[in-house]
Amino acid sequence: MIKKFIDKLLGKSAGGAQGKSRFGKREEVPAEVHRIDPALVDERAKNVVTTLQQAGFEAYVVGGAVRDLLLGLRPKDFDVATNATPEQVKGLFRRAFIIGRRFRIVHVVYGRGREHEVIEVSTFRAYMDAAAAGQVSGNERTSKGELAGMTHAVDASGRVLRDNVWGPQEEDAARRDFTVNAMYYDPGRQVVIDYHHGIRDAQKLVLRMIGDPAVRYREDPVRIIRAIRFSAKLAALGFKLEPKTGAPLVESSKLLADVPQSRLFDEMLKLLQTGHAIATVEQLRKLGLAKGIYPLLDVVVERADLPFVKAALQDTDRRVGEGKPVAPSFLLACVLWADVRDGWAQRQEGRNGQRAQPPFPALQDAIDDVFNARIGDVSGRGKLAADMREIWMMQPRFDKRTGSTPYSLVEQARFRAAFDFMRLRADVGEVSEAIAEWWQEFSTSDDTRRQDLLDQVRDEQKTRQRVRVRNTAPAAAAPGGAAPKSAAARNDEREDDETTEGEGGAVPPDGEPAAPRKRRRRRKPRTGGEGGAPAASE
Repeated sequence: MIKKFIDKLLGKSAGGAQGKSRFGKREEVPAEVHRIDPALVDERAKNVVTTLQQAGFEAYVVGGAVRDLLLGLRPKDFDVATNATPEQVKGLFRRAFIIGRRFRIVHVVYGRGREHEVIEVSTFRAYMDAAAAGQVSGNERTSKGELAGMTHAVDASGRVLRDNVWGPQEEDAARRDFTVNAMYYDPGRQVVIDYHHGIRDAQKLVLRMIGDPAVRYREDPVRIIRAIRFSAKLAALGFKLEPKTGAPLVESSKLLADVPQSRLFDEMLKLLQTGHAIATVEQLRKLGLAKGIYPLLDVVVERADLPFVKAALQDTDRRVGEGKPVAPSFLLACVLWADVRDGWAQRQEGRNGQRAQPPFPALQDAIDDVFNARIGDVSGRGKLAADMREIWMMQPRFDKRTGSTPYSLVEQARFRAAFDFMRLRADVGEVSEAIAEWWQEFSTSDDTRRQDLLDQVRDEQKTRQRVRVRNTAPAAAAPGGAAPKSAAARNDEREDDETTEGEGGAVPPDGEPAAPRKRRRRRKPRTGGEGGAPAASE
């Protein structure tokens, strides 16, 4: 105790044993110990590291990529850390872009279009606590004026709002979140740099926070979501969340209220679209965080056991595992479909004192209600909402398998997403399996086979009409009663309604101006119609 008191008077605590404990001890682990397979390292990541090193800078593959390499996995993303500033990094590559204000990093881009690859390059950052930072009163949005001239700033709770102070590698390692994500790999020398026993934790299958977990969650509450994401991702490999790391999660989750909604929305999508959505739901429930992180995520967890939503989550995990693209619009459309479907039925039937609406306007209004109640005003809602709306609005059109509708529908940009959505509905019994199979074949067949499929549907409809006519004949002959409409007449009325609904606001199919006109000419054959051509000539 006396020694600690003397050390405190002499100021040794700042740079003595405590400093070593904070920044860890540098260990260089050779290839024969870590056994990383160099063939698993992306060539573009190697090129970025080599280019920086040849320019006289330090550079390493860093983070989750090193963890995956140690586990014998091929990383999907590669990040690079260096002592070069963002401006210096940008000057070394033809296609490099500095992004971000909170944490300035560089994206080095290889390739174009969907095949492009981004290597994210960050500069080593200094370890600075709240006492060394400038403090602002509000958040990132309300304190823009104060933050403009700051490189390191926190709010009143200690949450880091800006962190662009460059420092040595050991401090950069200390400010990272988990020990297994704080290692650096030099693909040229095939050496792993480890400061916090990350290799040991990887071998023991332990996910451990660097430093005091409660303090680290307060610095950046999004680390709570990252802890959930990594524990779910690594659970299949046997990783466990260290008890001390997991203990403050529930209490610290209150801090997420101060995080911008757009950032929480993005982090929610990472939870659901990295190939471990089912495991994430299980982890949220296990950790007591099934509610309270983000309202839309609460809905996902609540409905995860419903057959349709569960099928969507499993399908998303499968596609990610197969290296196929996934879209947030599709998954969220699946999660919120129950709201749309129920609201649609309610508006058509005129429940709760509402006036009954035709099918298509009812569907549009039901969708608007769901957007307002569930999605809110978040980053990317415009594109997200448009894609979700198209998926939902196409669903009733799958029931229409005559005329030119099938041809125009398969040409829609979002047809594949809408079909996959309908396919999932068929898998859970919400739609006829025969309809799903019909559309599958129609969308992949040539024109001759497509015509055969249309003829098949027409023959089936004629057969059903004849049966209906026979069944309604006795009722038509009843004395004093009005003759019921024939099946053909009812079918014509249904098609008329669909034409009107299509003109009244349904998502119009690109390049399908002729379909509604054809129906109008069929209803009024003596008046000609636009262009004056009979329907059969189209």
